[in-house]
Amino acid sequence: MELTARNIDRIIEMAWEDRTPFDAIEFQFGLPEQEVIKLMRRELKEKSFKRWRRRAQQRGKLKHRALRSDEVKRFKCSRQRSISQNKIT
Repeated sequence: MELTARNIDRIIEMAWEDRTPFDAIEFQFGLPEQEVIKLMRRELKEKSFKRWRRRAQQRGKLKHRALRSDEVKRFKCSRQRSISQNKIT
């Protein structure tokens, strides 16, 4: 799949969402976790990347489907604000 600006924006949005597992990004865009990390490093400011990486590691049980509890059924938190243009609105 071609990584257009729109696709990159969506991948970043999905990566920031706590409940979206890396498997969902790989299924939709064909990018494994390591490629998502490279994309995030390339597209985000350094401080934003470090903040995201720390958050993703702390939320490991949600970001990796195999580690999730069976109680987690959705990808996106119902309280999460929408993200566009890589900025929280």
